[in-house]
Amino acid sequence: MAASGNAEHTQMQDMEEEDAGIEEREMESDEEDEEGMGEENTDDEEDDSSEDERENEAEIQRLEEQLSINAFDYNCHVDLIKLLKQEGELCRLRKARQKMSELFPLTEEIWLDWLKDEIRLTEEESNREKVYELFERAVKDYICPEIWLEYAQYSIGGMGSPGGIDKVRAIFERGVTAVGLHMTKGQTVWEAYREFENAILSTVQPPPGKVPSREEKELLNTQLERIHTLFRRQLAVPLMDMEATYSEYEEWSDKGVAETVVHQYKKAVKQMEKNKPFEESLLAAEPPKMAEYQSYLDFELKEGDPARIQLVFERALAENCLVPDLWAKFTTYLDRQLKIKDFVLPTHERAVRNCPWTMGLWKSYLLALERHGAEHPVVSDVFEKALNAGFIQATDYVEIWQAYLDYLRRRVDFSKESSKELEELRGAFSRSLDYLKQDVEERFGESGDSSCLIMQIWARIEALHCKNMQKARELWDSIMTKGNAKYANMWLEYYNLERSYGDPLHCRKALHRAVQCTSDYPEHVCEVLLTFERVEGSLEDWDVAVQKTESRLNRVNEQRAKVAEKEANMARQDDDRTDQRRKAKFDKKAQKKVQKKSRFGEKRKAEQDDYQDEWNDDSEQAPKRHRGDGDQTTEYMETETGLLGRKAPPGYKPAKKAQQEAAAAADLRQKEEKPELRNDQSSVFISNLAYTLVEPEAKLRTLFETCGPISQVRLVFGSKGGFKGYGYVQFESTVSVPEALKLDRREVEGRPMFVSPCVDKNKNPEFKVFKYNTSIEKHKIFISGLPFSCTKEQLEEMCKGHGDIKEVRLVTYRSGKPKGLAYVEFADETQASQAVLKMDGMEIEDNKITVAISNPPRRNMMDAPGSSKPTNLMPRQVYGSRGKGRTQLSLLPRSLHRQSESVSKVENGAASEQVLATGSASKNAAAEAKSLSNSDFAKMLLNK
Repeated sequence: MAASGNAEHTQMQDMEEEDAGIEEREMESDEEDEEGMGEENTDDEEDDSSEDERENEAEIQRLEEQLSINAFDYNCHVDLIKLLKQEGELCRLRKARQKMSELFPLTEEIWLDWLKDEIRLTEEESNREKVYELFERAVKDYICPEIWLEYAQYSIGGMGSPGGIDKVRAIFERGVTAVGLHMTKGQTVWEAYREFENAILSTVQPPPGKVPSREEKELLNTQLERIHTLFRRQLAVPLMDMEATYSEYEEWSDKGVAETVVHQYKKAVKQMEKNKPFEESLLAAEPPKMAEYQSYLDFELKEGDPARIQLVFERALAENCLVPDLWAKFTTYLDRQLKIKDFVLPTHERAVRNCPWTMGLWKSYLLALERHGAEHPVVSDVFEKALNAGFIQATDYVEIWQAYLDYLRRRVDFSKESSKELEELRGAFSRSLDYLKQDVEERFGESGDSSCLIMQIWARIEALHCKNMQKARELWDSIMTKGNAKYANMWLEYYNLERSYGDPLHCRKALHRAVQCTSDYPEHVCEVLLTFERVEGSLEDWDVAVQKTESRLNRVNEQRAKVAEKEANMARQDDDRTDQRRKAKFDKKAQKKVQKKSRFGEKRKAEQDDYQDEWNDDSEQAPKRHRGDGDQTTEYMETETGLLGRKAPPGYKPAKKAQQEAAAAADLRQKEEKPELRNDQSSVFISNLAYTLVEPEAKLRTLFETCGPISQVRLVFGSKGGFKGYGYVQFESTVSVPEALKLDRREVEGRPMFVSPCVDKNKNPEFKVFKYNTSIEKHKIFISGLPFSCTKEQLEEMCKGHGDIKEVRLVTYRSGKPKGLAYVEFADETQASQAVLKMDGMEIEDNKITVAISNPPRRNMMDAPGSSKPTNLMPRQVYGSRGKGRTQLSLLPRSLHRQSESVSKVENGAASEQVLATGSASKNAAAEAKSLSNSDFAKMLLNK
């Protein structure tokens, strides 16, 4: 039978092989038929793939070169790993992942990809330990249920080795301890643990009908008790979908559910109901979910369960690993509440790995190491790493040095005259001063310790603990030579040191030097010297002190008087310059009026009738302000009307209707100019409105009537009666003005309307309105590169997932067209930082946007009011009311052109000042002189 069975098996195998051969030949023939048809397509695909490979290789080399320059470029590491994985470069991929893991904690996604790749590559039992080591590194970075689950499932594959089952149980126990309290994901680890134990149970159960031995019964009962314990432990933890686990336990248990288990289960369900709203808000929110996590943390801190507080912190940090404040809160909680070394120190280490640029985290780490009795080499090694972390400001290096010096000082036993620790402390002080002077000043341009706090502490330690006043005095001499001798508080600090640990002689010397050098509060130093001599000195010492203090105070008063006089002179000069500018402006206007008068009075006399008609038309089109002067009518330019000042043509007699309108306008002007009717305090200035706005007064009344009762609306019209796009809205009460200012940038027919306070610029020439900050705003982000079609609502929708938004502002041109820029203000700095990290480089409608913390450039001092702007030395050409036409010729002789050019070439300095003075004098003279005739210009040319 066995032989026949083997024969049949052989025969069947031969038949299968024959069928397989036939199928292979058929497939080969089909492939040969298709080969010719698809040859060209295959060549094209190969060309495309090879081109893509070349591009990817070039990009890989570029990324590697960039990392060789800056190894801390996080995004560059991520991009390199993605490309290497895409290209299948396993060896280079492993090295890239290894380098990144040495510098940064890896995210859950990167770790899972790395672990799965290593698991596929490592099939031999001897290489499993390498994967175990990789898992151990992964679970230390962040608390991730998926990584723990993958770790436990991988360990099940090695349960056949000696001690394999115990190793799997140990990993599961660590997993449920770490993530078993996770309400939404912890259940998967518990269920995997129970499935593993059920699988073990199936192996120890005897077959049906077989009577188990005593040892088998004990083994079976032990395994059953393990599963019972797992059910009881899980049901005592508040998890989502607990009801299904309870039903499964009821069905599985032969003896039913014990009362204690039911009690624990109900208690856990109540706790789960409390936590459920927070979990649901986290599920509904988008990353980084800082506001939701903060609410959850506040709730758990009130509840007071350390394990749950720790887990919520870990979950928040897994999604917000680059938020220093969150790490600081977590480490502070562990330092003050938990105080367990195995939890505290690893958390501090993870904090500085995630945010190495934050000095406060390094400082807390050093204190935690000392608090938990770490070895001195360990503390020193952490301090050296902190110095290489790359802090963002010089004062950070001063603080980290102070923390390390405090630690070294606490190690010294000052009862001994000399010790190794004391020498190390003094060496560290000297090294800190050299480091701040060389490394920090070279990088930041300052040492960060302008008050020499480190030297002050060193001097006090030498005086107090080492009784070495000579060294302390040397240190204070060095402090004073670093620019601190002019400050009274520095001298008084040194005096107090001498008073406590020195002698009266050196106290007196210190105070005498202070009286001579102090410039900020000399009166106070003089008073301290006199008080000291009252207590310690003789009559001779008192006389010397009085003489020195009186002479010093007299010199100080003289210097202050000179400074006050200089400031007064500067103020007068500023007033004179202001008056000169106003006078030059007035002269320029007068010159224009003279030119206009000559132009309109001497030309086109034959067309006077037409001109009179035009004059009447102008008078009818726009409300003008008139003042009678004999039989002529003079118009004056007003700020609110925008009318150009001009005289009526010679011999012009206004029509009766025009005279009536002029009289009415004069009455209106008199009414408006009454101070009781016009009140700038209750008015706002409106600008940037469209010239084509229909019924602007009605529209403005409709817009601003919600702010309060409106007294009047004063609009500005041109000479032809056209609306100039700006005006004034006056309210009955000043209370309405703040409400009206809130309408600034409100869109009116496609243009942003500007609303600003109503200020008389003649009385307040330096008044400027700029409602936005010009310094760094850490709670606000600046976005550039936005598509022009992006609306405020769309931008707010994109940003609200990163925090609470207070304001969204799209930057536009005066016409209302977008610039592609925007500002988004968040509730705090943390939310703004998260938005920068998540949104920078995002693509919106094929536009790659750039996001950064708002830091507007400082306003140019040349643009500030009262600053001396470089003026153009070329005289401004006057073109007339309608500007320079295309065919308009310049009638200025070339000789004058050459003179202007020579003037413009003068550089800054004494020569330029002389030219400016000459130019201003010539302008004033030209304004007063009469207009030049053609013969005058001819004489100028002949003389030239």
